[in-house]
Amino acid sequence: MQRRSRGLNAGLLLLLSQIFHVGISNIPPVTLAALAVNIWFFLSPLKPLLGSCLSVEKCCQEKEWQRLLLSPFHHADDWHLYFNMVSLLWKGIHLERRLGSRWFAYVVTTFSLLTGLVYLVLEFALAEFMDEPGFKRNCGVGFSGVLFALKVLNNHYCPGGFVRVLGFPVPSRFGCWAELLAIHLVTPGTSFAGHLAGILVGLLYTHGPLKKIMETCAGIFSSSNGYPGQRPYFNNSGYPGFQDYYPHGRATYHAEAPRNYDAYTAGLSEEEQLERALQASLWDRGSSRSAPPSYGFRLSPEELRRTRLHRFDRQ
Repeated sequence: MQRRSRGLNAGLLLLLSQIFHVGISNIPPVTLAALAVNIWFFLSPLKPLLGSCLSVEKCCQEKEWQRLLLSPFHHADDWHLYFNMVSLLWKGIHLERRLGSRWFAYVVTTFSLLTGLVYLVLEFALAEFMDEPGFKRNCGVGFSGVLFALKVLNNHYCPGGFVRVLGFPVPSRFGCWAELLAIHLVTPGTSFAGHLAGILVGLLYTHGPLKKIMETCAGIFSSSNGYPGQRPYFNNSGYPGFQDYYPHGRATYHAEAPRNYDAYTAGLSEEEQLERALQASLWDRGSSRSAPPSYGFRLSPEELRRTRLHRFDRQ
């Protein structure tokens, strides 16, 4: 496998044009960093393609496990780089803003490693079941496996609707499978196993145990660096937050990214908000003597109404 002559690198120039058209300031930091790493390795590869591509023979038999790290970030030519990076650009902008930069970086890193591992398993299984040793020598490079995994996430967070594959509308939940078949039919030289590996990793995250495992690992590693009694959590919508952790069964408190006015009102009704404000005012003025108001303190509806009317009369 040899890199084709770059010449003018029209694909790279078109990619840079696309990036500047979107605006560097409009690209989230992790997505921008991933684009920069892929472009850098294309211009200055750490190893030639034959030394960075991923295969069962090279990894499992010759123990060259560093290929798991190298293969996603090397591309066969400038057009291979262009199509992968444009896809990363749009998926990254959407997913990183939804998941947050730290979690998105965690996802991309995990997907990059797992996609390579699943690819090796698939190629080994094909070689054994079909009795065809050539599958063990299939060598693949590129970010497309990770992109298929991110596409599964994108469809999971944005269900419904249709995508167009070869001009035909396809429900978005089946878009990855339709695209997998379409790419294999239109460009037979692409790695079917690599793309399938990405879909399987994405499904492990959205419908399997992968997300829970990642959350658990994130909690373990952050417990020594974060605030005492806090650990990160990630809800089903993908928005990160923190929850207090008490090993002896005390109540927990969840603080999600605010998405409605309850974040400002704490879910209290207008009467309850006014009561809290009155309590705070009495406490600040020292009217509560040496102790804060008891938890049984309540105003009657009539007193609340008179207080509200008196407040408006003074405005």
